[in-house]
Amino acid sequence: MSPPSPSIAPVLEDAEPAALGIEMIYRNERHALVRFITRYRSNPEDAGDVAQEAFLRLAQSEQGRSDAILQPRAFLWQIARNLMRNQAKSAAGRGERLQIVYDDEAVSDANEVARLEARDGLARVEAVMRRMKPKTREIFMAVRLDGMSYAEIAERTGMTVSGVEKQMAKAMAMLLKNAGRD
Repeated sequence: MSPPSPSIAPVLEDAEPAALGIEMIYRNERHALVRFITRYRSNPEDAGDVAQEAFLRLAQSEQGRSDAILQPRAFLWQIARNLMRNQAKSAAGRGERLQIVYDDEAVSDANEVARLEARDGLARVEAVMRRMKPKTREIFMAVRLDGMSYAEIAERTGMTVSGVEKQMAKAMAMLLKNAGRD
């Protein structure tokens, strides 16, 4: 193996090992990470922002440590998943819905087992929905299907926003608890 060319050698000598590692991870992982995030975001620019934030947090984590992160790529991907989870929670707290983009061709090309599992999952959700009290079901459907805000539902039903939030919490708890079992 030949030594680095004279023009590159001073740069490599002056650079910190952690910075070189993050730069390599950035080059190797950025496109895959953005593609992954794009699957869960309707706006590709948002995916780039989330990926950039993940790399920034990885770099900040490296700076604050005396020892190196053992698996920086896995750490980066976990940071990205945590960022997306936090953004979804934040949006839900504001009564917003994050749009999930899906590809119709990917759904139609799925194997028969996946289709049956999806159909079974939908049947379980429908069964739980039928067991909900009418007001809880109405509020859940207004939020999830009609895209109404809690304030709009409160105004329409004469309830308080807090009451609407409680009904949504009941609906979500029922779905999470029971949709997996039936």
